[in-house]
Amino acid sequence: MSGALATRLAELDWAAIERELDEQGCARLPGVLSQELCRELSALYSQDAHFRSRIVMAQHGFGRGEYRYFAYPLPPPVAEARSLMYARLAPVANRWNTLLGLAARYPAEHEAYLAECHRAGQRRPTPLLLRYEAGDYNCLHQDLYGERVFPLQVAFLLSAPERDFTGGEFVLTEQRPRMQSRPEVVPLQQGDAVVFAVHHRPVAGGKGYYRVNLRHGVSRVRSGQRHTLGVIFHDAL
Repeated sequence: MSGALATRLAELDWAAIERELDEQGCARLPGVLSQELCRELSALYSQDAHFRSRIVMAQHGFGRGEYRYFAYPLPPPVAEARSLMYARLAPVANRWNTLLGLAARYPAEHEAYLAECHRAGQRRPTPLLLRYEAGDYNCLHQDLYGERVFPLQVAFLLSAPERDFTGGEFVLTEQRPRMQSRPEVVPLQQGDAVVFAVHHRPVAGGKGYYRVNLRHGVSRVRSGQRHTLGVIFHDAL
């Protein structure tokens, strides 16, 4: 993938992506991974050497399906995606924290941020591959692994809707103060990514900005098999 993802990311309208993140808490990035790379990444799931652990969701009340956390060193395409996406999103994360009055600031380079995580005891890699089959789903949740939290993350859809699987929509809910929760379904095609808030985002109100909480999940897969690459920028305890 060397160079291809950087080129594709440079072609995107990042001002529009930032506006979408500010307004909705998520933004779709179309066609950032090739079909060939999607197939290669999906095929890693059965190769034990790449992973540090396997989670069967039903055993933990997380839903149905399973996922595997990558081990360090990450496969080169995963490491590249994590580094490049972080560099694009760090300015957004810093702006959001400023609006919310939060002190945390994020360095421009992901390696520097990982060093902060590791000093805080968060040393385990968090990028993961998820696999869903018919009847599987992912309950609404937040990916928090310790005190250090980067407020945005990315999911890449590796399978093709209507060809490889049906159902399995990416779902966000936003819990607003003194209001009902707002749902958002993000339509994705193979190779698309969605950037979304990990746990909260700023929203403009009558007295300045306030915080709304978000959770994300995947609706029931009705047929076939669905693979996703999840890229989280903070490491885990």
